[in-house]
Amino acid sequence: MVNLKIASSLLVILVTGFVTRRQPDVVNSKNGGLFLPDGFEAVVVVDSLPGRARHIAVNDNGDIYVKARFANKDESVIALRDTNHDGRADIIKRFGGSKKEHGYGTGVRIHNGYIYYSSELVVYRQKLTPGKLIPEGKEEIIMTDDHEHGMHEHIAKPISFDNKGNMYIPFGAPSNACEELFRMPNSAGMTPCPFLEDHGGVWRFDANKLNQTQKDGYRYATGIRSVVAMDWNNADDNLYLVQHGRDDLLRLWAGVYSPWQSAVLPSEEFVRIKEGANVGWPYCYYDQIKQKKVLGPEYGGDGKIVGNCGIYEKPLIGFPGHWAPNDLLFYQGNQFPDRYKNGAFIAFHGSTNRAPYPQSSYIIGFVPFTNGQPSGGWDVFADGFAGVDPIVNTSDAAYRPMGIAMGPDGSLYFAETEKGKIWKVTYKGDKSKFAATALTQMEKRKTMSHIRTPDVVNDNLDKDKPVAGGKVYSVYCAACHQRNGQGDSQRFPPLAGSEWVTGDKKKLIHVLLKGLDGQVEVKGKPYNNIMPNHSFLKNEEIAEVLTFIRQSFGNNASAIDAEDIKKERKALNITD
Repeated sequence: MVNLKIASSLLVILVTGFVTRRQPDVVNSKNGGLFLPDGFEAVVVVDSLPGRARHIAVNDNGDIYVKARFANKDESVIALRDTNHDGRADIIKRFGGSKKEHGYGTGVRIHNGYIYYSSELVVYRQKLTPGKLIPEGKEEIIMTDDHEHGMHEHIAKPISFDNKGNMYIPFGAPSNACEELFRMPNSAGMTPCPFLEDHGGVWRFDANKLNQTQKDGYRYATGIRSVVAMDWNNADDNLYLVQHGRDDLLRLWAGVYSPWQSAVLPSEEFVRIKEGANVGWPYCYYDQIKQKKVLGPEYGGDGKIVGNCGIYEKPLIGFPGHWAPNDLLFYQGNQFPDRYKNGAFIAFHGSTNRAPYPQSSYIIGFVPFTNGQPSGGWDVFADGFAGVDPIVNTSDAAYRPMGIAMGPDGSLYFAETEKGKIWKVTYKGDKSKFAATALTQMEKRKTMSHIRTPDVVNDNLDKDKPVAGGKVYSVYCAACHQRNGQGDSQRFPPLAGSEWVTGDKKKLIHVLLKGLDGQVEVKGKPYNNIMPNHSFLKNEEIAEVLTFIRQSFGNNASAIDAEDIKKERKALNITD
């Protein structure tokens, strides 16, 4: 006779698909903490760097050049050399840059004997001298972003080169979705979007002409919100990029999108960019679950309506939302097995705004190519950067992958932003015996909460418990400043211990009512992401959330009441 308890358990598994199983390890004691496919090994080149790290480049002699995340004048690039060939850098020097930078200077590439590097607004180059770590050529300005607005969101300027003397630079959109009212709930989008005239695309420049501005360039492609990951693929002579998709589906359109939809959508689009391409921002976004582009809510969409979105460039692969693709490299070395030849490595920096679900990615992904086309799916190539699973807050992640470069021997180098740690990855196995079985353990990592598509109910971190700070903080604040109030160390400042939070309450109220635009400093660090105004909230809601943040995350400041908000609204002439 069948045991009814066993039969019942089997039925539950068959129907729901849920079964308790041991997840892959989170922490690895080998390979500098990284999980890699069988046959690969990693050594730590440097544990941390002053100025941390954005993109990286490696010269023909093995010298490493790191674009500093934070830099004062003459400190824009960090140069590393390993003199005793033990794999670790023992000489570290800094050079370049005409003024202080604030976290978004990104690009560094070696091209035709020059090192090119970018701040937020300027692309420089210097001639490299063979055998010398620090370039002896004078610093030249290739291109300056001379827009009157200066700094704005999506300001990073990665750099790519083709084989005809051209340089490619994106000009990110100073907007989330071209809303009439910036990041305000239910605001319609502008048609046509005026930002597309000189933003939201990639421009082509002469790689050797000095003192250019955007007007000297040619708009190569448009409809692209924000690009940090970009590379020229010599195998098929095309530009490729991975776009950062729009944010705030829940915060801006709570009546249309659920928290789960806002966490997983829209896709980060991996796109082949040919001259004249239009990727569709801000009118449409790619839904990787439906595998099609749909109309954005600012333009009448509801997550289902397609409208005319079929006319725009479709991605080769749609990665999950908010994974933050921050570098792209087509592997053209010979050290790795044939699977990796001409394939695309992508550094996913990791999400910040997936609350109330776990943060996601924090990995190096790989897309295999055959005959110039993706040959099916994608791999987790390197994991273990975060060191925890689930990743509840962005600040919980120990490291966040950022830069990828190939060395002269075909090794790969990975850089991360939080401490400036750099790994060198080499293949030690027999290339002729490399098989899909070597990828089995890496494939299992896709079951972990920082990679898998979250379950609507079981992965909701607020399930069966009150939301920290109530609905206002959960919907309008946690996605940026995180559930623990620590921010993300890059775009969104911390609330914990912030002088902006615990100081003058009038100043804090004004930030909520008016928003904040431009460079600010919090706890000694610069931040440049725009804080939208929240005057649409009721006085009681603003008082509730400001009191919460002033008395949470280790803060201990006085409460704010609705009368305080009402008084400041009147002073600012802002209606409620």
